[in-house]
Amino acid sequence: MNAESDKTSLGESPTPDRLLHAGSEGEYTAEDLVLASGRDVNPKSLAWAERRMAEKGRASLDELLP
Repeated sequence: MNAESDKTSLGESPTPDRLLHAGSEGEYTAEDLVLASGRDVNPKSLAWAERRMAEKGRASLDELLP
């Protein structure tokens, strides 16, 4: 038996899609957008995030998240 078949025999299954993906269903801040983009939180990146949020709304975060 290989390791892959051992996992299957133990009842493990792939993680459901709903648990892997995050969205912007709730409230989010400019800091959330900066962090999702992989940038450092600083005044310049926060200003970028605020402009992007004003321009694109919720899509600004949805575009960055899986």
